[in-house]
Amino acid sequence: MSSTASSGLSKPAPWRTTFLNSLSKMDSPEFVLATVAPAASAPTPYLPRARYCIFRGMWAELPENDHNPAETNEKVYESDLPTFTTDIRMEKISQLFASSPGKDGLESVEQILGSGGGGEVEAVWWAKGEGVQWRLKGRAFVVGMDMDEGNDSGVRTVKSEVGERMRVVKGMEGKEEQWRWGKEITGHFGNMSPGMRGTFRAPPPGQRKDAPYDKRLKLGGKVEDLNDEIARKHFRVCIIKPDEVEKLFLADPTKAHRWRWTFRKEVGDWEEEELWP
Repeated sequence: MSSTASSGLSKPAPWRTTFLNSLSKMDSPEFVLATVAPAASAPTPYLPRARYCIFRGMWAELPENDHNPAETNEKVYESDLPTFTTDIRMEKISQLFASSPGKDGLESVEQILGSGGGGEVEAVWWAKGEGVQWRLKGRAFVVGMDMDEGNDSGVRTVKSEVGERMRVVKGMEGKEEQWRWGKEITGHFGNMSPGMRGTFRAPPPGQRKDAPYDKRLKLGGKVEDLNDEIARKHFRVCIIKPDEVEKLFLADPTKAHRWRWTFRKEVGDWEEEELWP
């Protein structure tokens, strides 16, 4: 994993265990992901956009799946960075690039074809059975198959920003160079069912049906080949790097409570506060 920053974080975030426990009890770990989109004509420069996504595990900790045919990385790293997967043709991708620090809109359409992004996001889970809401605020980065061989600014940014929150698993020291970004991404693709992989060969999302498109694309298809050229061109893994996490307990009105954890980069640790709900 060359050229990846490391912060030396030695322990999990204090909210991690409770967060993952809450999600494990959900029928499906769906969450609302909010992004900001540049406004063409509005009183403000950006407008909010939200949609449901599926939590795909913490980055570098691919969930076990006996049906995954991919060759996966050893458990060299762990992190507190939630992931989700998406299609590069979805609007959220361009929003993550256009709203990243130092950007004033997309420089070119080609910019979103590689890894990068870093736009501001907010992710909210409602664990109904527990009466608990989780809210994560931070930035989201897009990773594609250029991570191992590429060296442009997007790749370097992702390796630096994401890498500084990745921890080497105890006992795996010295194996860092064996871990590969591309293998992790292929592992995520393999963790999906053939039908879900097939959605990355569907017609262009959001495009008018009477507009021309590649006729090789169709609805309801299945993809067995993990290296399918068309599906993999569209597939991306997104990594949320939270800087603030809130847990709101609402199951019992007499004991309602809110906790907030804020990451302090200068000390490399989380600050915890207890708040009124």
